[in-house]
Amino acid sequence: MAPPRQHHYSVKTVWSGAAEGPARTYNNYSRDHVFEISGKPDLMGSADPAFLGDPGKHNPEDLLVASLSACHMLWFLHLATDNGIEVVAYTDVANGTMEMKSNGSGHFTNVTLKPVVIIEDASQTDMAVALHDKAHKMCFIAASMNFPVEHHPEIIAA
Repeated sequence: MAPPRQHHYSVKTVWSGAAEGPARTYNNYSRDHVFEISGKPDLMGSADPAFLGDPGKHNPEDLLVASLSACHMLWFLHLATDNGIEVVAYTDVANGTMEMKSNGSGHFTNVTLKPVVIIEDASQTDMAVALHDKAHKMCFIAASMNFPVEHHPEIIAA
Protein backbone atom coordinates (compact mmCIF):
# COMPACT_ATOMS: atom_id res chain seq x y z
CA MET A 1 0.00 0.00 0.00
CA ALA A 2 1.38 3.40 -0.99
CA PRO A 3 1.88 6.02 1.70
CA PRO A 4 -0.49 9.00 1.70
CA ARG A 5 0.34 11.82 -0.74
CA GLN A 6 0.27 14.49 1.96
CA HIS A 7 1.71 14.47 5.45
CA HIS A 8 0.80 17.02 8.08
CA TYR A 9 2.83 18.05 11.10
CA SER A 10 1.63 19.94 14.12
CA VAL A 11 3.87 21.64 16.66
CA LYS A 12 2.62 23.79 19.50
CA THR A 13 5.14 26.46 20.48
CA VAL A 14 4.63 27.94 23.93
CA TRP A 15 6.57 30.94 25.21
CA SER A 16 7.68 29.63 28.60
CA GLY A 17 9.66 32.80 29.26
CA ALA A 18 6.47 34.56 30.28
CA ALA A 19 6.99 33.12 33.76
CA GLU A 20 9.93 35.51 34.12
CA GLY A 21 7.77 38.52 33.31
CA PRO A 22 6.20 40.25 30.32
CA ALA A 23 8.08 41.30 27.24
CA ARG A 24 8.44 45.07 27.53
CA THR A 25 11.72 45.87 25.78
CA TYR A 26 14.04 43.90 23.53
CA ASN A 27 16.64 43.40 26.28
CA ASN A 28 14.33 42.41 29.13
CA TYR A 29 12.37 39.33 28.10
CA SER A 30 13.20 35.64 28.16
CA ARG A 31 13.51 33.91 24.82
CA ASP A 32 12.69 30.52 26.37
CA HIS A 33 9.99 28.43 24.74
CA VAL A 34 8.80 24.84 24.55
CA PHE A 35 7.94 22.83 21.45
CA GLU A 36 5.10 20.44 22.21
CA ILE A 37 4.42 17.62 19.78
CA SER A 38 1.70 15.15 20.66
CA GLY A 39 3.09 11.84 21.90
CA LYS A 40 6.71 13.07 22.03
CA PRO A 41 8.92 14.61 24.71
CA ASP A 42 8.87 18.38 24.89
CA LEU A 43 11.85 20.18 23.40
CA MET A 44 13.16 23.20 25.25
CA GLY A 45 14.10 26.09 23.01
CA SER A 46 15.47 29.59 23.15
CA ALA A 47 17.07 32.11 20.82
CA ASP A 48 20.68 31.89 19.72
CA PRO A 49 22.90 33.49 22.40
CA ALA A 50 23.72 36.26 19.89
CA PHE A 51 20.04 37.23 20.18
CA LEU A 52 19.98 37.07 23.99
CA GLY A 53 18.93 33.42 24.18
CA ASP A 54 19.91 30.64 26.54
CA PRO A 55 23.00 28.84 25.18
CA GLY A 56 21.91 25.63 26.90
CA LYS A 57 18.73 25.29 24.84
CA HIS A 58 18.06 24.51 21.20
CA ASN A 59 17.58 27.47 18.89
CA PRO A 60 15.75 27.58 15.54
CA GLU A 61 18.98 27.89 13.57
CA ASP A 62 20.47 24.77 15.21
CA LEU A 63 17.24 22.89 14.56
CA LEU A 64 17.25 23.83 10.88
CA VAL A 65 20.77 22.46 10.42
CA ALA A 66 19.88 19.37 12.49
CA SER A 67 16.79 18.75 10.36
CA LEU A 68 18.83 18.82 7.17
CA SER A 69 21.42 16.46 8.66
CA ALA A 70 18.84 14.00 9.96
CA CYS A 71 16.81 14.02 6.74
CA HIS A 72 19.90 13.26 4.65
CA MET A 73 20.99 10.49 7.04
CA LEU A 74 17.56 8.83 7.05
CA TRP A 75 17.37 8.88 3.26
CA PHE A 76 20.90 7.53 2.95
CA LEU A 77 20.14 4.65 5.35
CA HIS A 78 16.95 3.88 3.42
CA LEU A 79 18.78 3.82 0.09
CA ALA A 80 21.74 1.88 1.49
CA THR A 81 19.52 -0.90 2.81
CA ASP A 82 17.56 -0.97 -0.46
CA ASN A 83 20.88 -1.51 -2.26
CA GLY A 84 22.29 -4.17 0.07
CA ILE A 85 24.83 -1.92 1.78
CA GLU A 86 25.32 -2.76 5.44
CA VAL A 87 25.94 0.46 7.35
CA VAL A 88 27.89 -0.04 10.57
CA ALA A 89 28.02 3.60 11.73
CA TYR A 90 27.01 7.06 10.54
CA THR A 91 28.14 10.41 11.93
CA ASP A 92 27.60 13.83 10.41
CA VAL A 93 29.10 17.16 11.38
CA ALA A 94 26.78 19.65 9.71
CA ASN A 95 27.50 23.36 9.53
CA GLY A 96 25.29 26.22 8.43
CA THR A 97 26.05 29.84 7.70
CA MET A 98 23.56 32.61 8.32
CA GLU A 99 24.18 36.20 7.25
CA MET A 100 22.58 39.15 8.96
CA LYS A 101 21.21 42.18 7.13
CA SER A 102 21.43 45.76 8.34
CA ASN A 103 17.74 45.75 9.30
CA GLY A 104 18.27 42.87 11.75
CA SER A 105 16.81 40.14 9.56
CA GLY A 106 18.96 37.43 8.08
CA HIS A 107 19.04 34.34 5.95
CA PHE A 108 20.98 31.12 5.61
CA THR A 109 23.46 31.17 2.76
CA ASN A 110 24.43 27.49 2.90
CA VAL A 111 24.54 24.30 4.92
CA THR A 112 27.27 21.71 4.48
CA LEU A 113 26.87 18.12 5.61
CA LYS A 114 29.99 16.03 6.24
CA PRO A 115 28.79 12.49 6.88
CA VAL A 116 31.31 9.82 7.80
CA VAL A 117 29.82 6.42 7.06
CA ILE A 118 31.31 3.06 7.95
CA ILE A 119 30.11 0.22 5.76
CA GLU A 120 30.72 -3.49 6.01
CA ASP A 121 31.91 -4.20 2.45
CA ALA A 122 34.72 -2.11 0.88
CA SER A 123 33.61 -3.13 -2.62
CA GLN A 124 30.44 -1.03 -2.13
CA THR A 125 32.27 2.24 -1.41
CA ASP A 126 31.56 3.83 -4.81
CA MET A 127 27.88 2.91 -4.60
CA ALA A 128 27.68 4.36 -1.08
CA VAL A 129 29.14 7.65 -2.30
CA ALA A 130 26.64 7.75 -5.17
CA LEU A 131 23.76 7.10 -2.79
CA HIS A 132 24.59 10.30 -0.95
CA ASP A 133 23.77 12.23 -4.13
CA LYS A 134 20.46 10.42 -4.37
CA ALA A 135 19.75 10.94 -0.66
CA HIS A 136 20.31 14.66 -1.17
CA LYS A 137 17.79 14.73 -4.02
CA MET A 138 15.25 12.72 -2.03
CA CYS A 139 15.48 14.69 1.23
CA PHE A 140 12.21 16.59 1.69
CA ILE A 141 13.81 19.29 3.78
CA ALA A 142 16.80 19.96 1.51
CA ALA A 143 14.41 20.18 -1.44
CA SER A 144 12.49 22.91 0.42
CA MET A 145 15.45 25.21 1.06
CA ASN A 146 16.24 28.35 -0.95
CA PHE A 147 19.97 28.09 -0.31
CA PRO A 148 22.59 25.47 -1.22
CA VAL A 149 22.78 22.31 0.88
CA GLU A 150 26.04 20.53 0.10
CA HIS A 151 27.24 17.12 1.21
CA HIS A 152 30.80 15.81 1.35
CA PRO A 153 30.64 12.19 2.47
CA GLU A 154 33.51 10.04 3.62
CA ILE A 155 33.00 6.30 3.28
CA ILE A 156 35.11 3.93 5.36
CA ALA A 157 35.11 0.13 5.14
CA ALA A 158 34.85 -1.65 8.48
